[in-house]
Amino acid sequence: MTDPQSAAAASPAAASASGAAAARAARYLALVEGSTRHLLHTVGELKPDAVAEPSALPGWTRGHVLAHLARNADSLVNLLDGARTGTDIPQYPSEEARDRGIEEGAPRPAEAQLADLRATGGRFARAAALLPDGAWATEVRHRSGHLFPAFDIPWKRLMEVEYHHVDLDAGYTPAHWPAEFASAEFRRLSGKLAGAALPAVELFAEDTAERAVIGTGTPALTVEGPVRALLAWLSGRADGDGLRRTPDTALPALPPLG
Repeated sequence: MTDPQSAAAASPAAASASGAAAARAARYLALVEGSTRHLLHTVGELKPDAVAEPSALPGWTRGHVLAHLARNADSLVNLLDGARTGTDIPQYPSEEARDRGIEEGAPRPAEAQLADLRATGGRFARAAALLPDGAWATEVRHRSGHLFPAFDIPWKRLMEVEYHHVDLDAGYTPAHWPAEFASAEFRRLSGKLAGAALPAVELFAEDTAERAVIGTGTPALTVEGPVRALLAWLSGRADGDGLRRTPDTALPALPPLG
């Protein structure tokens, strides 16, 4: 990894790119702040025994989802620290350590889960605030091994908070997703599914006028609806029954997105 300070100072073009990266990160961080606030409100309203009840994710209780969210925040602090210092800090010590942290944290009572989420969210915000503009263009390593720019760390946190807030099955639904999040994720997920091994489907988000084609071949099916409803289907958080289909045939099964 390169020194973010020297990289930013290398040329006016690099400095401009660093400024753009920092501005993008700041916009994402503002979204994370709002989403975290809503998540904390939901968790604060949970009844004591609700944490042990099933979530919308197979095999996970709500406690598993909350423990994962807390440990994910800490893992992204590692990436932020790596971007700031120019060192390759692993997101998690190992996959086993990641899984163990979730399993050990899942049985905790609601008040402990809430306190952990508040603390880890604060650590994430403070670590992000320490990054100079030049550090946001630095590449960091995801736990899967691929490299990505540090300015996308806040967006990855936003994805975790928004998707898993729905997975808690505690009253927060895809209809509550922020507009910018829903549109951006619609584009991202439909892009990942372009050319996938499924019959081609044309998607139309009626509220944002965005179109996309997923699958392979010439679309024989058009699916229309609000962008949040389309994203709920694409992300596996709804079966798509409320979406309009032309012709009125079954929706194809979507492959796992990983």
